[in-house]
Amino acid sequence: MTHNLAGGLDVGSCTTKSVVVDNQGNILGWHVLYSGTDFEVASNVAWKEALLSAGISSCDSIHVFSTGYGRNSVKFASKTMTEISCHARGCLHYFKGPMTIVDIGGQDNKIIKIDNNGVRTSFKMNRKCAAGTGAFLEEMAVRLRVPLEKLDQLASQADGEVTLGSYCTVFSGTEVLEKIKSGAALDHIVKGLFHSVVKRILEMDTLTDKVVITGGVIEHNPFLIDLLKTHIPNEIVTPPHPQIMGALGAALYALQENYQT
Repeated sequence: MTHNLAGGLDVGSCTTKSVVVDNQGNILGWHVLYSGTDFEVASNVAWKEALLSAGISSCDSIHVFSTGYGRNSVKFASKTMTEISCHARGCLHYFKGPMTIVDIGGQDNKIIKIDNNGVRTSFKMNRKCAAGTGAFLEEMAVRLRVPLEKLDQLASQADGEVTLGSYCTVFSGTEVLEKIKSGAALDHIVKGLFHSVVKRILEMDTLTDKVVITGGVIEHNPFLIDLLKTHIPNEIVTPPHPQIMGALGAALYALQENYQT
């Protein structure tokens, strides 16, 4: 077994993330792709691309852990880990506790609290509805006929916003259509959608200590942090490549096991 390298895969319902780290936990390569309908295929492709990114041709002896919704589909992983543990471990690689981790994912949001010893003290996940998640923004982008990658620019340039009161993705979609019919500006609508995401997070739990934001949604929509800052006084930070924190955490756990065997 190669003890100076380790890998992690986070197979989510929307995207699959892969990471290769060296013996210090430094990221050598990583990749993100849509999970699609075959998680095993997505895992294989994501891992191959991460290895290419790291300049590694052979991976037979690299220790790999998997996490996420489809973690059991990673056939070459030697162990599976919970998403909560891996997201916490990934963030602790960059920041010291105490902290509150807010992970905004494709289908769910998580709030994880870590004490000053790096121990998880609580965890909450959003209700079953996808409101306030990446899926919510994707659905609204379709309704607005706006490319998903342009939402952040529209929200950040808006000098005003519409208020959306619904907690349901379906009802929010109806509200958006009504706003369009009433002549509301597109950028005001998008900023209102972003504020809806922030409100869903704030209703989940009190955000204490340093707040660390992770997930693919924040990777591509950093303006959400600016909106969150208008609601709480806490220091708000993001790690490098916030979308891959779960995969990084899995890789770091695999690396740790390297030195225990």
